[in-house]
Amino acid sequence: MPHFTVGILGATGIVGQRFIEMLVRHPWFEITALAASETRAGKKYGEQVDWRIGPAVPEEVYNMEMIRLDPEEIKADLVFSALPSDVAREVEPKFAEKGFIVASNASAYRMEEDVPLVIPEVNPDHLALIEIQREKRGWDGCIITNPNCSTIILTLTLKPLMQFGLKRVVVTTMQALSGAGFPGVPSMSILDNIIPYISGEEGKVENEPLKLLGELDGDHIRMADIDIMATCTRVNVMDGHLESVLALMESNPTVDDVKKAFKKFKALDLPTSPEELIILRDEMDRPQPRLDREEGKGMSVTVGRIREGIRYLVLGHNAIRGAAGASVLNMELAAKEKLI
Repeated sequence: MPHFTVGILGATGIVGQRFIEMLVRHPWFEITALAASETRAGKKYGEQVDWRIGPAVPEEVYNMEMIRLDPEEIKADLVFSALPSDVAREVEPKFAEKGFIVASNASAYRMEEDVPLVIPEVNPDHLALIEIQREKRGWDGCIITNPNCSTIILTLTLKPLMQFGLKRVVVTTMQALSGAGFPGVPSMSILDNIIPYISGEEGKVENEPLKLLGELDGDHIRMADIDIMATCTRVNVMDGHLESVLALMESNPTVDDVKKAFKKFKALDLPTSPEELIILRDEMDRPQPRLDREEGKGMSVTVGRIREGIRYLVLGHNAIRGAAGASVLNMELAAKEKLI
C-alpha cells in the first residue's frame, strides 16, 4: 500500500477544509503540514480556521501548528493546493522546483501545454506530461491540475458521449454559493435572486473540456474538436452545481443509447472512487442539489431528465467531486501508477 506525507496549501479556506476532511484518515496519505497566510503562521490550526463543513475541526489537526507557504518549511512528499489562482501562479512553481508533487485545484496552470489537466476516469494517459514538464522546466517535482468544478461535472458526462461523435455542447450551469468560497456572495445579492454571470467561469467551461477530451500527441495535447457554449449562473444553493446540457452528436443516439453509455462508464479502483460514477434518475424532478449532491460521498454525478435531442441535467458536489476530491483522486491514480 502506498504511503505519502502531504501538506495542504491554503488549509483554512473552503476547499482546504475539504482536503482535510478527505485526507485526515486516508489510507495512503498522511497530513504532516498545514500552510496558510503569514498572519496565521505559528498558530494552532483549530484556533485560526472558521470551520464550515462539519460539526468540528478534526482532532488530528486541531493542534497542528500552521506554517508559511514556503517549501523550505514544509516536510512532505506532496502538497495539495487550495490557493487562489493569483497566489498559486507564484507559489506552486516554487514547490515544484524543490521536488514537491503539487496537486493543484487552482486554474493558474491548467491550460499550460506541459501541465496535465486530469480527470482520472476521463484522461489518465495525460499524466505522461509529468516527465515532459520536468524536462522542459528543469523541475524535480511537478504540477498536476484538476479542472474547474463545473467542468468536471460536465465532462464526466461528455466522455461517454464521445463514441457517438460529439460535436457541439450547449450548457447552462446553476452554481452553488460554496463555489465562490467563504464568505461567498453577499446575502443581499443572492437572496430572492439568481446572478446570471460568474466572472471568468464561462471560458473555463468552454475550453477545459477540449483539453480533457483531447488526445496526447507526443509532448502536447491535441484539443478535441467540439464546440462548447456555456452560460454560468450563481443560485441560492449551498453546495451542488446543477447543469442543463444539450449535446449534439453525429450519430444521433437515442435516449436509451445514451443511458447505456452512461451506465457503462465506470469508476476506477481507487480509495476515493465512488461505487457508481454516473447515477441515473428516472424521476422527472431529479436531480436536485439537496437530495443528490452527497451521492457516492460526493464523488458521483447524478443525471436525470434525459430527452431526445440529447438534453439532460447533471448534478455534482462542487466542493468534493469538483474540487478537493478531484485532486485527491488524481494523486491516488498517480500513486497507483507509480508516477510519483
